[in-house]
Amino acid sequence: MNTTGLGVLGERAAADYLTAHGFTIRERNFRSRFGEIDIIATKGPYLCFVEVKTRGARAIARPAASVTAAKQRKIRLTAEYYIARHRTLLERSGLQPRFDVAEVYADAAGLSGPAVRYMENAFD
Repeated sequence: MNTTGLGVLGERAAADYLTAHGFTIRERNFRSRFGEIDIIATKGPYLCFVEVKTRGARAIARPAASVTAAKQRKIRLTAEYYIARHRTLLERSGLQPRFDVAEVYADAAGLSGPAVRYMENAFD
C-alpha cells in the first residue's frame, strides 16, 4: 500500500475510533493557507484538533514522533483560523480547544481494523 492509501486508511480508522468513543466529528481534512487538520471533533467541553499519523509494519519510530514543532505550529495556526471562522458557535458552546494525536498502526489490522492509540493533549 502506498503512503496516500495508508494515510486514508489511518484517517478512516481514527474517525471510526473517535465516533465509537463518543466524539462528534465536525470536519475532516480542514485546510487553510497555514496547513491542514486531519480531524476536528467535539467531546464534552472540548473542541479537539486531531492529527492522525499512520505507520505500517516497517516503521522504526512511533507515529507521533513525526508531529514535529514545525507541524505543531501549522496545526495551531490552522486551529486559530478555524476558531476565528466559528467564533460565534464556539462562544455559545464554551468549547475549549485541545490538540490530540491519533497513532494508527496499520500492520495490526485484523478483523476489527487497524489499532489506534489516542493521545489527548499531545501538545500545547
